[in-house]
Amino acid sequence: MSALDLPAISFETYLEESVRLEARVDRLLGDFYEKRGHGERHAILDFLVEYYSFRKSKLTTWTPGFGGRVLHQDDEQLRGNFWRRHGSHSEVSDERLGSGKLSGVRWTLHLLKSIDSRPPVFHCHGMHEWAMVYKSSEIRHPHLKLRLTGNEIDRFVESQPIGCSHIDAFRFFTEPARPLNRFQPSRETQAELDQPGCLHVTMDLYKWAYKGWPWVPSTILVDALELAIDARILDMQASPYDVSNYGYEAVAIETAAGRREYAARQEALSHRAEPIRKRLIAYYERLFDQCHLASGDQAGRFEPDEIQTTG
Repeated sequence: MSALDLPAISFETYLEESVRLEARVDRLLGDFYEKRGHGERHAILDFLVEYYSFRKSKLTTWTPGFGGRVLHQDDEQLRGNFWRRHGSHSEVSDERLGSGKLSGVRWTLHLLKSIDSRPPVFHCHGMHEWAMVYKSSEIRHPHLKLRLTGNEIDRFVESQPIGCSHIDAFRFFTEPARPLNRFQPSRETQAELDQPGCLHVTMDLYKWAYKGWPWVPSTILVDALELAIDARILDMQASPYDVSNYGYEAVAIETAAGRREYAARQEALSHRAEPIRKRLIAYYERLFDQCHLASGDQAGRFEPDEIQTTG
């Protein structure tokens, strides 16, 4: 009996879900993947396949998640190597959910619950991208042009409070920008500082979803991907880069109106993120229970990269 005891679905339903998943991923990223196959760069969305490095072949392989079962006709027709035959059905295997996964699952679950427990903050105004080019002749996105001069960027950064609490944004700040930040986030303080209004915390839901693949359902994974795409677009619209060639207008946070627009859209993204995070928490709790049973409660150092994608 699986930990979730989900009702088994028919093989026909499995095929329908697989087709539906591929169509949804194609709507979200089909044009991007096609152009990337011809060597074209997309300065906004490349981030989602380079920093968030999850293979398309897995993204488009449907999984019902931990506890999911399919009434089988032919095991060879079930895509992915995570299925296990069991009586009259095949189920998502829990064989790799052993002691080696416990600390990673525990760390991620603690992080997600910590984020979910605190109120969102919406007054950072996306200053992190500006701090990444502050007083520097180098830019992180060489395929884009800056829409302001270096001096204009520097003056704006110096005129604004910077309150970036996310380690994976802060670590790309230029050295002169680091002391200007209200926080000095680290991996050790991530669970204390990450908060649900942060754009990068919202994007990271995609990472925590694919880190749990195939035990996290494809529905959650692609919901998180869609949200991450929208968050990334706002991230770059509010940056000092010119993204007009990609069909996006700037959210000019150097103006009061732009900061209001950014905060409103940031809040809307945070509202969308909340149910996805709660669903992820529910699955990570079940994964933790399974790892706990397999490990005999062997604790370890919590590292966010300990959960590796299978295959």
